[in-house]
Amino acid sequence: MKIRTSRESLLEPLQAIAGVVEKKQTMPVLSNVLLVAEGEALTLTGTNMEVELVATVTDLEVEQEGRITVPARKLVDICRSLPEAADVTLALEGDRMRIRAGASQFTLATLPADHFPNVEDDEDSFTLNLEQGSFQSLLSSTAFAMAQQDVRYYLNGLLLEIGDDAIRAVATDGHRLALSNLSAPTYLDETRQIIVPRKGVQELIRLLDDSEKNVAVTIGGSHIRATVDGFTFTSKLIEGRFPDYNRVIPSGGDKTVIADRETLRSILQRAGILSHENIRGVRLELEPGELHVYANNPDQEQAEDTMAVEYQGEALQIGFNVGYLIDVMNVIREDQVRIVLSGPNASALIESTGPDDNLYVVMPMRL
Repeated sequence: MKIRTSRESLLEPLQAIAGVVEKKQTMPVLSNVLLVAEGEALTLTGTNMEVELVATVTDLEVEQEGRITVPARKLVDICRSLPEAADVTLALEGDRMRIRAGASQFTLATLPADHFPNVEDDEDSFTLNLEQGSFQSLLSSTAFAMAQQDVRYYLNGLLLEIGDDAIRAVATDGHRLALSNLSAPTYLDETRQIIVPRKGVQELIRLLDDSEKNVAVTIGGSHIRATVDGFTFTSKLIEGRFPDYNRVIPSGGDKTVIADRETLRSILQRAGILSHENIRGVRLELEPGELHVYANNPDQEQAEDTMAVEYQGEALQIGFNVGYLIDVMNVIREDQVRIVLSGPNASALIESTGPDDNLYVVMPMRL
């Protein structure tokens, strides 16, 4: 195997693939990137057995075809360290990969390509053509609420519910919930639900951009695949049944607060500085026209702040995890937010006042 290319042609796909490759692996080959030089192209593949990313490079010269795996992060670091526009030669010599760029030479250990795992294709699948920016927004508006290493494994991912004319994304960790809708023709006869694992969601958001260009999303019985801009992303799906999220969305709240999103976010961030570092609790006190935010910690340190809001209900005190509220303020794009409450022990429903079709639920906490 021997190829010649530029530093930039190799670095961009390698950096994307390195994000998929985990630092700590039970199988040594999973720390490697698979290089396949065939015809007039080089295909690079990285996987952690759950997520796979494939990139194709055509801006190169293939002098000798071949297949091999090399350490992904070392190859990325080598390419990153080279001067801009450097010409790079990769040549397989025995069981070593020699990399040359000007006067610089590197030799990397390799593992046979036969040891590299492949993601199997699903027979039962369908494809959606979505606008990249809209799909990325759908995912990023909800992904923050996914659980991390929860024993309820189905919460460690994001639900995609595909109906006949819309796609809904839902994530929850049991303490908060995020829901977003995207109108799109899917041509499905019945609603389909899949759960994409946390790592898959994160890498998919990173791969997409905010443009109007299309991304082809193929959904099968056990995998989701997205093809965009020379990259093919594949993720296994989580087996299991996502909880009925409609049951935790509060209804009938009789106390509505309209607040400036940026002002509220700033107040919450300031109060969070002096909140208890473990439970991160803040107390919100509502009275007509005003919202007071309080925080304290075991060192007897306190924070207090006040902002004007649109509220005409009775006085109310309620506690929340300040990080959960800030996360919601970070993803809402409108200038104002609507918070609907019913009492000190009931969840808050948070929405923007604009046209987007997102909602967020945050459970209260006792302080």
